[in-house]
This record gives sequence, structure tokens and C-alpha cells, in this order.
Amino acid sequence: MAATKMQGRGPPARTPGGRIELYSPTYFGACALGGIIGMEDPWQGRFSVVKCRRQVDPKIYSSNISAWRSIYAKEGIRGVFFGWSPTFVGYCFQGGGKYGFYEVFKYLYGEQMFPSTNKTIIYLGASASAEFLADMALCPFEAIKVRMQTTLPPFASTLRGGWGKVTAKEGTAGLYKGLVPLWGRQIPYTMVKFATFEKTVEYIYKTLGKPKEAYSTFQQTGVSFLGGYIAGIGCAAVSHPADVMVSKLNSDRQAGESALKAMSRIYGNVGFMGLWNGLSVRIVMIGTLTAFQWLIYDSFKVALGLPTTGGH
Repeated sequence: MAATKMQGRGPPARTPGGRIELYSPTYFGACALGGIIGMEDPWQGRFSVVKCRRQVDPKIYSSNISAWRSIYAKEGIRGVFFGWSPTFVGYCFQGGGKYGFYEVFKYLYGEQMFPSTNKTIIYLGASASAEFLADMALCPFEAIKVRMQTTLPPFASTLRGGWGKVTAKEGTAGLYKGLVPLWGRQIPYTMVKFATFEKTVEYIYKTLGKPKEAYSTFQQTGVSFLGGYIAGIGCAAVSHPADVMVSKLNSDRQAGESALKAMSRIYGNVGFMGLWNGLSVRIVMIGTLTAFQWLIYDSFKVALGLPTTGGH
């Protein structure tokens, strides 16, 4: 079967509303802003605390429900959402970079550099490139979040306090000691997330039998939600072992220890099955969050007069 190709669009065109020129700097900036708005779900903190603690110590709670009950009983509502500030700031930076750079690289690779290349390869390459850059912004905040959520008593009570403690003891390098495993977790995750979303949306419209433009924007964003949920389940499973390793490294890496040596030591302690601790809660978290991310992102684009993602 012949490979599906990206269709060249020629020079940038204006959207139907005439407000933003497609593939212009303003367009890419709007996509980055949409990624920031859609990335951070205010309920993520309650999942993140439980997930990180169970990854670091699988015996600390017997189940997710008992974890939330225990945290609430001992620490109150603040404990349930503890670590929200580095989570919020970090994932806003990452969201803007992930979605904004994805649109940039998808246009650059698919329209300018490799217009005859299979679309799936373009999606995979664009998402990998975008995530590589976005993780550089996320990494310092992820390191602080994990330390805050996995140490009892807490490593720090605020983002500012955690930042100061890490840099005072380990320098700026301490904020980036989890960067390589973060890439290992996030790049495959994002490649699956974006490529699966694009192909799922394409398949949905093909199954419905009409082009995307034949449906209302409300219906199109509904397709985005469904495609996002399916993509979220896949990328959660693919990236989970690396997610566990990132949590372990940020909480248990010894001073002066190389990333490779630390990962080898940690794997020796937890084994293969230990890399899957917390998978169920992560599937619920990532599947739901990814669905709402795509819904919010594409709804924001529609509000600006831009087309929804995928299905072309």
C-alpha cells in the first residue's frame, strides 16, 4: 500500500476568519499559548503525589484510594495537592514548548524539508524534536516536585525553597541530573501521544465517511477529545518504566554518582516488575489529562479562528 504523504500547502494562508496567518510566527505563538492553557490540569497534583510516592516506595500505601485517605487524614487538603507549584510552572513551560515546537517542526519537516515523506514519520520526528527542547525547561521543576512529594518530612514546602536548597548544595547541575532519563521517558511518550492522536483522528474521520470540514467545530473538538484519550492510554504505558526511574533518580541518586551507575543500582534494587509500580493510577491520570489537553488546545485554536489538529 502506498504511503500517505504530506500535502504541500505552498505559501502561508490566512485562516477562514482572516485573523491569524497559518504558519506565521503569530500562529506558532498562539499554538504555544494553547499548549500552556491546555497542559496543566488543576487536579493533576492529587494523582502526582500518590504516583511518585508509590513509585519510590511501593509498600507505603496498599492502594490509590487508601493513599489519598491517608494523605488527607495526616496532611489535610494541602497534602493532597502538595507540590502543585513546581508541577504547575514546569508543565506550563513544557506545554508551551511541546505544542508550539510541534507545530513548528511539523511544518518545517512536512512542508519545507521533507514534503514527500510519510506523514507518520513527520509526526514522530516533529514530536521528538519538540519534546527534546521542552524537557530542558521542565527538568528543574520536575526535580524539585519529585523531591517535595517523595520525602517525609518534605524536602521543601515551596518551589522557591526547593530551588534554593538544590542549587545551594549541588549547584545548577542538581536541577538537571534527571534530564537524560526525563528525555527517555518523555520523548517516546510524546512521539506516541502526537502520532497516535494524529492517526486516530484521521481514522475517525475516515470511518465517519466525511471530511473534517463537513462537521461543526463542536463535533471536531469531540473527535479531538476521543483521539486524545486513546493516545493517552498508549503513551502512559510506553513511558511508565522511565517515569518510575526518573522518580527514583530524583529521590535516591547519590552525590557524584553518574546517571548510568545510579540507574543500574536502582534497577538492581527494584527489578523489572518494580518499574511498573503505579501504572494503574498513571493510566487514569494520563488518559484523562491527554483527552482534556487536546480538547482545550483545539478549542482554543477554534476560538482564534484556527483549524483543529489532525484529520487533514
